[in-house]
Amino acid sequence: MKFTAALFFSYLSTASAFAPSSVSVSTRVTTSSSSLNVLLPKLTGQSALDPAVIAKYDALPFPADKIMAEYVWVDADGNTRSKTRTLTPDRAASVDKLPKWNFDGSSTGQAPGDDSEVILKPQAIFRDPFRPRSDGLDNILVMCDTYTPAGEPLPTNTRAVAAKAFEGKDHEEIWFGMEQEFTLFNLDEKTPLGWPQGGMPSRPQGPYYCSVGPENSFGRHVTDAHYKACLYAGINVSGSNGEVMPGQQEYQVGPCVGIEAGDQLMMSRYILQRVCEDFQVFCSFHPKPITTGDWNGAGMHTNVSTKAMREDGGLEVIRKAIYKLGAKHAEHIAVYGTGNELRLTGKHETASMDQFSFGVANRGASVRIGRDTEAEGKGYFEDRRPSSNCDPYIVTGKIMATIMEDVEVPEIKALDKEEA
Repeated sequence: MKFTAALFFSYLSTASAFAPSSVSVSTRVTTSSSSLNVLLPKLTGQSALDPAVIAKYDALPFPADKIMAEYVWVDADGNTRSKTRTLTPDRAASVDKLPKWNFDGSSTGQAPGDDSEVILKPQAIFRDPFRPRSDGLDNILVMCDTYTPAGEPLPTNTRAVAAKAFEGKDHEEIWFGMEQEFTLFNLDEKTPLGWPQGGMPSRPQGPYYCSVGPENSFGRHVTDAHYKACLYAGINVSGSNGEVMPGQQEYQVGPCVGIEAGDQLMMSRYILQRVCEDFQVFCSFHPKPITTGDWNGAGMHTNVSTKAMREDGGLEVIRKAIYKLGAKHAEHIAVYGTGNELRLTGKHETASMDQFSFGVANRGASVRIGRDTEAEGKGYFEDRRPSSNCDPYIVTGKIMATIMEDVEVPEIKALDKEEA
């Protein structure tokens, strides 16, 4: 599933992958570490923890005067981390009522050991899908960004940078829709779901995209669980589908307005990793996790639409924005994710990272204008360059900063289908 103009406007009005564990479900947890090692073998797709044991603790009632708040932040490597605290329910009414917190930044690569305290500032609240309650209250997930004790954003706080790009531009009503691709692996972190260990699938890519059947679709239980968990949390997930390479998946977040796009996408990644814990699978956001053979990479295509682009005459606004993106192509590529040179080769539905291009309905271009947008003369464009491991705050903030510049740039000839 891909974003369409209709989707934007609508907001206005594996059997083989889930091999059974060698441990019987009747096995019970013991206190020895050796027993725990037996309970958590490196097999894919099914937690070996006994559901009856987990259910015993899930059934315990929560106190009416307390909630659990999971504070989530982004570490020095762009991965999510989290820790839990107890709060009173009234604190969850808004981010302004949530207390700041701190963590040991020396353990996350964000502070030296002799001055390691990093401050967590709450920025967005989501319902916690992993700790549901039945008493009318919600435990919460809290998306935070990071600061020094003096109140300065850390160098790794890309949210603060993006917020400046959006500051004072609420009237632009910019929408982002992000297509997050990822690859599910066995816990050996080498074998994608649906692949033979140490080998390649017997069939080339082609039958796996949006597929059904045990010979084609691998990881549906994971993606369905993640989809539902995100909807429960309040994340604006708009779709999900199997991708071109077996074991590769995609979900879409958006439309989201401004800085909310980064908050929702980053929290959706956190939820995905938590879901993968339950299913005992490894999730990779690497843009080219398999470099041998004829296999697609993974990206985070980013769909963009301002208020002016959605109004009559919007197609010309879109084209001018694309020309500005082209003029700063190298700057964008530099911040669109690591390992992207392995993906943006001009093959497998990508443009070469060395040359900017755009076209209508051209998935071999850097930026694509959809057929429906062209036909209606307004809508959105899709930046196909960001990698699957990109920082959504950096990407959305950089796009906003570039297309809002008051500069004259050369027109760029569209790359039509025959030239793609």
